[in-house]
Amino acid sequence: MGETLSDSALDTIFRTARTYNGYTDAPVTEAQIRQIYDLLKMGPTSANQQPARFVWLLSQAAKDKLADCATGTNPDKIRKAPAAVVIGMDAHFHEHLPFLFPHTDARSWFAGDDKAAMRHDHAFRNSSLQGAYLLIAARAIGLDTGPMSGFDAQAVNKAFFADQPHVTTNFIATLGHGDPSTIFGRSPRPDFDRFNRID
Repeated sequence: MGETLSDSALDTIFRTARTYNGYTDAPVTEAQIRQIYDLLKMGPTSANQQPARFVWLLSQAAKDKLADCATGTNPDKIRKAPAAVVIGMDAHFHEHLPFLFPHTDARSWFAGDDKAAMRHDHAFRNSSLQGAYLLIAARAIGLDTGPMSGFDAQAVNKAFFADQPHVTTNFIATLGHGDPSTIFGRSPRPDFDRFNRID
């Protein structure tokens, strides 16, 4: 049984959290990255598919490699960030289902060339969920994030997943302790009635 989080916790994760364009010089550590992963892996995915594949970038060389694949103002953001991450998706996620979902033969649901499109849909949907869990987990441990979709996906795939052609990029993000001077005023958020209905 869950319990309601405090207003302070809800502010940290959602209400006062922001997407940052720049960060302070405070580092992101491997221990924090492992802590983020240990939280995000607990988020639900369909049949516990866990299709996301993460490449965490702490070295300047690795961040520069990702920056070379980015567009617009994103390259500079990536180069200057304490850390970045590539959120990939594995179209062969079903090969791990005997371990991840041992209750039944879930692998057979996705096996075969005729199931490739379905595997892609599941990998994209569930890795997107895991990427969102990553952002929430990072905020929950006191870090800030800057998710991005401005990049050349094929270039990122070649740079980071060349040895795994069944893994492709979903999106990327920077991580660190956000510098408030790098953000705009908060953009509007719609009221419930604008984009919701209850049937």
